[in-house]
Amino acid sequence: MAGLTLKIIAGLGNPGPEHQSTRHNAGFWFCDALARRHGGEFRDYRKYSGETARIGVAGQEIILLKPTTYMNRSGMSVRQLSDFFKIAPQEILVVHDELDLPVGSVRLKHGGGHGGHNGLRDIIAHLGEDFWRLRLGIGHPGTKAEVIDYVLTRAPKAEEELILDAVNTAVDAVPMMLEQGAERAMARLHVRAGRN
Repeated sequence: MAGLTLKIIAGLGNPGPEHQSTRHNAGFWFCDALARRHGGEFRDYRKYSGETARIGVAGQEIILLKPTTYMNRSGMSVRQLSDFFKIAPQEILVVHDELDLPVGSVRLKHGGGHGGHNGLRDIIAHLGEDFWRLRLGIGHPGTKAEVIDYVLTRAPKAEEELILDAVNTAVDAVPMMLEQGAERAMARLHVRAGRN
């Protein structure tokens, strides 16, 4: 089975220490964990409106991106980086927090809408829908009115640990994704996530 070709992995979040531990920054947590695992070091690049690091995984060179534009303008940063290196949307994986999945679950999917996620909405506006998404479940507060406060606060310790476990599970699955393809990686992620 053919592996996936990925040239950019963009983790979504908000910059600044006040946002670092909030649920909305799960995509940043993923990129940080992946960089640590594979020896990447982030540097701030104004021309990409974000921090980037280069890593090698399963024989592929990948640029990790953490947009510093704030969530609602993430698409500008992803577009600047992909335009500069002439990278197609289907070679991009966007990692983000997902309200519609239980805390600690992980899902990999290709294409689709934004599901109300403002970071995805902006990326779709800049790139279209033809990119991969890695969705990190953070659960839902119950009502739409509570969503903004919920994503912009820190999860209770037990939930935060589940999200961090999911991040590590997803980091573990990246080599499989690249070598054996999305379906194999999805099967592994979905089985692992289902145990929570």
